[in-house]
Amino acid sequence: MSRICQLTGKRPITGNNVSHSNRKTKRRFLPNLQKKRFFIPETNEWVSIKVSAKALRTVNKLGIFAYLKKLERAGVDTGVKL
Repeated sequence: MSRICQLTGKRPITGNNVSHSNRKTKRRFLPNLQKKRFFIPETNEWVSIKVSAKALRTVNKLGIFAYLKKLERAGVDTGVKL
């Protein structure tokens, strides 16, 4: 199961853990992903999407259908058929 947001494309990035003595070891920064079900009234169906917290805020602001349409116009493949 990949840790990639289906709407924004956010994915894990790498960086360093830095200790008090300034030693550096590799680490991963994981996105805050949630698996969420949305109801789309325009198509009368439920969709299950793995979404980041930032994308969830945008969905709450615009609405799921409008946000998916906006991504579709931009050419982003979300895996949701409208």
